[in-house]
Amino acid sequence: MRFVVITGTDTAVGKTVATAAMAVVAARDGPVAVVKPVQTGVAEDEPGDVHEVARLSGITDVHELVRLPHPLAPETAARLAGRTLPTVSDLADQIAALEAPTVLIEGAGGVRVRLDCKGGTVLDLAARLHQTNRVEIVVVTRAGLGTLNHTELTVAAVRDGGLTVHGLVIGAWPTSPDLAAQCNWEDLPRLTGVPLLAVLPEGCGSWKPAAFRTAAPGWFGA
Repeated sequence: MRFVVITGTDTAVGKTVATAAMAVVAARDGPVAVVKPVQTGVAEDEPGDVHEVARLSGITDVHELVRLPHPLAPETAARLAGRTLPTVSDLADQIAALEAPTVLIEGAGGVRVRLDCKGGTVLDLAARLHQTNRVEIVVVTRAGLGTLNHTELTVAAVRDGGLTVHGLVIGAWPTSPDLAAQCNWEDLPRLTGVPLLAVLPEGCGSWKPAAFRTAAPGWFGA
C-alpha cells in the first residue's frame, strides 16, 4: 500500500483542498481512500474535512476516525471533552486495514501536533505506517512572507524523525502575488531541497466540483 500523509506548516494553510486535489490526481491511477484521523471543531451533525474532500474530488471512500467538538489541537480538544483518544498505533492499525492501494491521510495542523493523549504526533503516525508500508509526506505551506522559516522548520522536523518530505504544495496562490510570494515560489524548493509539487489558486475550494476536478491535474503538472 501507498500512504500519503498531508501535513502543513500551520493550521488553515489549505490542507483539505490540497488533499482533495491530490485525490483527484491519484484516482487516475486506481482506487483512493481518504482518512482524517482526528477531526476537531465540528459538531456531530456538521460535515467535516473528509466530506469537503469528497464533495470536491468525487472520492467516496472517505473515513473520519475521531471527532471532537472544540476547534483545538486534538489532544487539547480531547482533554476538554473528557475523551481519551486512540493511540497513534491504534490509528495506524485502522488506517492500514483499509483496502485501497493509495490512502491519503490529512493530518491536523503540523507534524508536531499531538494526535493522542500519550504525546503521539502526526509525524509518529507517519513513522508507524512507514514500518511496513510506503509512506510519502507532503507539506502544504503558505505563499507569503514568513513561509520560508515555517517550511524549513517543518522539513527539518520530518528529517529529524527519520523520514523524508516527498514534496511541497502552496495551498493558496494569490490572484495578485506580492514580491515575497513571487520569490517564495523559487525559494521554497531551493532552500528546503524539496520539490514544489503544486501551486493551488486561492479560493479554488469554493469552485464547483466539476471545475475543480478538471483543473486539479494541471496544478500538479499531470
